[in-house]
Amino acid sequence: MDRNPPPPGTGPAEEPGSDQAGAGAAAAPKVDLDDLSPEERERAEQMIRDMAEARERLLSAPAAAVVANHGMGLYELAALHLTQQPPNFSEAVVAIDAMGAVTGALAGRLGDAEATLNDALGQIRKAYVQLKSQAAADEAQAASPEKPQSSEPEEPESSETEEPEEPESSEPEESDLA
Repeated sequence: MDRNPPPPGTGPAEEPGSDQAGAGAAAAPKVDLDDLSPEERERAEQMIRDMAEARERLLSAPAAAVVANHGMGLYELAALHLTQQPPNFSEAVVAIDAMGAVTGALAGRLGDAEATLNDALGQIRKAYVQLKSQAAADEAQAASPEKPQSSEPEEPESSETEEPEEPESSEPEESDLA
């Protein structure tokens, strides 16, 4: 909150939702503290102090630790999407790719957390591939009509109609995670 807002008419007009509003459009509307009741003013001032303390804590933490924390947040986001019924693969892959981009771009600069992030990335990629393979197998099974059990081995009708088998790899294919 701005303690000294500019007088009306001295700055560019910023209408919420207008193209000219810029970054300020996402922020809360400016409030003059003098217009608040004493209780509201105290709460607003406490919020300002709390935000300043949070900024100081953030600045005192090593950037690698903060980035690692965000990387684990991406892991959690991917895991949440993969645990939905049915799994939301398109959303999960965005989080997995973002985590891979961060760890790849910062290789060697993430300190003690780097090994943990790389392990987590490998695990979530493996989970993605396993779940994607299972979903494809489930779809194929649901799409094929049930046939009576026979003692003779069945010949596939056409190789064009069969789903290709997923490679047994811990890494998703580039087409899945690119």
